[in-house]
Amino acid sequence: MYYFREKVAGLMNKQLTSYPKEKINILLLENISQKAVNFFKDNGYPNVQTIGGALSEDDLIKAVKDVHLLGIRSKTHVTENVLQAAKKLQAIGCFCIGVNQVDLHAATKAGVTVFNAPYSNTRSVAELVIGASIMLIRRIPDKNMAAHKGTWMKEAKGSYELRGKTLGIIGYGNIGSQLSILAEALGMKVRFYDVETKMPLGNAVAVKSLPELVATSDVISLHVPETGATYKMINKELLAEFKKGAILINYARGQVVDIEALQSSLVEGQLSGAAIDVFPVEPEKNGDKFETPLQNIPNVLLTPHIGGSTEEAQQNIGEDVSQKLFHFLEKGITNGSHTVPSLSLPPQEGTHRILHIHNNVPGVLSAINTELSTNGINIIAQYLKTNDEIGYVVLDVDKKLSTQASELLKEVKETIKVRVLY
Repeated sequence: MYYFREKVAGLMNKQLTSYPKEKINILLLENISQKAVNFFKDNGYPNVQTIGGALSEDDLIKAVKDVHLLGIRSKTHVTENVLQAAKKLQAIGCFCIGVNQVDLHAATKAGVTVFNAPYSNTRSVAELVIGASIMLIRRIPDKNMAAHKGTWMKEAKGSYELRGKTLGIIGYGNIGSQLSILAEALGMKVRFYDVETKMPLGNAVAVKSLPELVATSDVISLHVPETGATYKMINKELLAEFKKGAILINYARGQVVDIEALQSSLVEGQLSGAAIDVFPVEPEKNGDKFETPLQNIPNVLLTPHIGGSTEEAQQNIGEDVSQKLFHFLEKGITNGSHTVPSLSLPPQEGTHRILHIHNNVPGVLSAINTELSTNGINIIAQYLKTNDEIGYVVLDVDKKLSTQASELLKEVKETIKVRVLY
């Protein structure tokens, strides 16, 4: 058994990809961490191009023509038009938590694997929520502004401790659950609402509805994705249900909150403060003009989408997504993919590996096997996994016949992509 493990480890550490590394083009946008650049270069991929900001659709269409791996953050939108232009594109790495900036349906149809880093910046966001909660419940923004203007505002009126207060978390996922632990450590009571059944951590308590949560919470923090169901979920009607004097924190997605309704609630005193990091419309790059109805309202913290923007988080994301892209490129591993079915498999000694992505319709696997067997090509190992739209087949075949096999597989009906891995 020990010999077998050592043998497999040795195979995995070899340079397996048969495509020359110097011909692989990697494009990283939006100031992705240098960790990602170094990772690929250290592993023998010299053609890594970096661009500081996001690209428009037209510019991205031009840029991805010969790109094999694309790395983006939240500002770059990969549309169906972009994917149609990216004929050589194998995978997209979203160096952030979400993937809503990629047309996943179009990527799936094109057989492009999409990865992200759902856990790498959770701590950064959770810590900032705690920090914002303390600042707002003590009304520090008002006192800070007064001090900058030369006014001494030393008073305790309207300032409270977090200890003993109730934190209401909407969305008890990776960030929400970690926030729950930090809040309890500060002596807060934690209640949460999630559309799925989640196991509470510590002494957190699940509630059955949003109105129940907001009516009983002193601080409400949002940690939900941007979907049709979450669009303006914090609206005029729900804000009226908030506990008088509550604080709202949104470090999730800009479309989740009705900004105009929130403005009214703050001005009318229904809410005593807010921390907003994400907005329905955000500037494309640093230095661009930014406007929101929430400007110049007392006890409101406005930040430019920096919830996960720490050195530690960006390094973690850079390492996480780079490794996923690398493992797919060199080993065909798709763990964590949002498009191609997830597969992780060991190498087979003495074989060549072929990756086949196809539309998920009946008969494709049979057609693959028939095509190869009819031409005398023996399949030494085979792996298959499907999702609703596509199937992903990994085939290990005799080295002498791999070129012929790959050409035959390209002719199989419903084929999307074929790649000889090694």
